[in-house]
Amino acid sequence: MIIAGLTNEEDPERRTTEAGAAPVDRRTLDGLRYVARQPILDLRGHVHGYELLFRAGPASLEFREDGDAATRTVLDSSVVFGLERLTGGLPMFLNCTLDALMGGLVKVLPPEHTVLELLETLQPDAALVKACKDLKRRGYRLALDDFVWSPGWQPLLDLADYIKVDLTLTTPEQRADLKQRIGRRPIKLLMERVETPADLELAKKEGFALFQGYFFCRPVLMENRDIPANRLVQLEILAASLEFPLDIGRISWLVKRDPSLTYRLLRMVNSPLYATRSVVTSIREALLLIGDEMFRRVTMLATACELKGNQPSELLRMAFLRGRFCELAAAVTGQDATEQYLLGILSLLPAMLGVPMESVAKALPLRNDVREALLGRHNVERAVLELLISHESANWGRCDDLAVAAGLQVESLPQLYSEAVQWAETTMSAVGE
Repeated sequence: MIIAGLTNEEDPERRTTEAGAAPVDRRTLDGLRYVARQPILDLRGHVHGYELLFRAGPASLEFREDGDAATRTVLDSSVVFGLERLTGGLPMFLNCTLDALMGGLVKVLPPEHTVLELLETLQPDAALVKACKDLKRRGYRLALDDFVWSPGWQPLLDLADYIKVDLTLTTPEQRADLKQRIGRRPIKLLMERVETPADLELAKKEGFALFQGYFFCRPVLMENRDIPANRLVQLEILAASLEFPLDIGRISWLVKRDPSLTYRLLRMVNSPLYATRSVVTSIREALLLIGDEMFRRVTMLATACELKGNQPSELLRMAFLRGRFCELAAAVTGQDATEQYLLGILSLLPAMLGVPMESVAKALPLRNDVREALLGRHNVERAVLELLISHESANWGRCDDLAVAAGLQVESLPQLYSEAVQWAETTMSAVGE
């Protein structure tokens, strides 16, 4: 996780701005190389906040520049990325180095949006406790990351707003002991590395209130492995929207069979997202007003909302983000934008439906290469999606390799990702999720 003193990597390349000005680190102008976010969900499946993961450059070197340069980098990164915008105004969790905490670098971040994570590698001495007390007075919240109890951490336990526990690095006995030590303190317990529905149930049973991990992306497959009957019509609509040209009569008839989908579709067409000139009151009218391509897009979005079912809304948000990112990247890679958008959306359909990808892929009239990409084959069509999946887990090295293979400039990825995040947030608002 990288943001100057918030765990950084060094890029030795520097620039000079105006004549006579001091050299400025390249990152101060270009911003961070990568930024990704990982959701933190509550018991209801709603997003409580995001952990932001950063990478500043290609080298795995610790950042050791002077404090002023580091502060400029943090300030610039905050402006370039609009960190609170990346989290939709929800709390942003960031790992902090000792220098960032002790030197006050974190104070450039908005306290109302920021949760500072204290790494388990820090020494909980008097100086650190004093710095944390000052940050608390300024309105920052503190989280103890990968926490395992030891007596030296007691003063920081008294200051903590969150405690993050790694499911894979602790035992049930350790977690039970921690809960007892917390007692009545108003601390939110957060379980990390919750990757399966079984992990989630265990964390809930142990009294955790927040969860981090991609458990909501892991499909719980139904025994009969068939697509539910109430979802077949939605897949049929999605398939019909892929036809060229659109069959207006058939799609209108299909959409009308699903009142909820009709509502979503008309709501989206009439939202600021699509800026229609007059109120649209029928499916056929929507098609005639906005044209095949936009109608195809709106249908895909509305259908995805319905296919989500009872899964957390973050699953749908991630599907929209994937679709938009793949579409934006298609302009650079030379691939079909609509096809790439669909690939991103469909990549999470098994988690929405609880069925294998094989069932989804064979139900849609896709080109064979796209179908193979959905099934996990590492072909040209899947390249950008594979890059984004690595990006979501902060596997930066693989991101580099995949970006080069796909013909993407690594420096363009933050902007593409930021645009996709904002578009996904706007779309979620338009569909009322």
